[in-house]
Amino acid sequence: MAAPAEISILNLTGRWIMNKTLSDSSDEILALQGVPWLKRKLIGAATVTLHIKHYKDDAGVEHIDIRQTLTGGIEGNDENRTLDWTMRDQINSLFGPVKGRSRRVNPEELEVPWLKDHFLPEISEHGTVHAFAESDTEKSGTTWTSNQTWGFEDVNGERRYTRRIDFYGPEGEHLEKRLVYDYAGSLQ
Repeated sequence: MAAPAEISILNLTGRWIMNKTLSDSSDEILALQGVPWLKRKLIGAATVTLHIKHYKDDAGVEHIDIRQTLTGGIEGNDENRTLDWTMRDQINSLFGPVKGRSRRVNPEELEVPWLKDHFLPEISEHGTVHAFAESDTEKSGTTWTSNQTWGFEDVNGERRYTRRIDFYGPEGEHLEKRLVYDYAGSLQ
């Protein structure tokens, strides 16, 4: 389902289901992150739902807290983003120790066309969410980096929430992927 007009990059609060028909496969990225084959196949078969709470704290700092569930209510990864561009350590239940940071940025400030050139004009007005993550090689033994931008695009004539990923694997493999989400309603 297309994103309703009242949902914007300034407030992503709600439930979002990954649309596998419109999204690129993430299997290659997961493989390069060291996720075992069986887990990748289970993830590929599951319906992935994001439960997003988007808010500002008492100090005015923007946060996006995401709880991920898979088919049947199985808990996935949590993504708790603080949009202040501060590097933070995290243990990801799927691919181990990572370091990451997030911010709001005007797409024109980004250098990679894949991350900035496809969004609707509203994203230029309010900025995209830019999320960077890298493996913590000292703890995980693997090396990869991921830059993501989040926003809204016209996908087959409908306004959709998307994430664009610019990924580099351990041997320099470069992948560009897009994930597309259906709006599934408010948080309950």
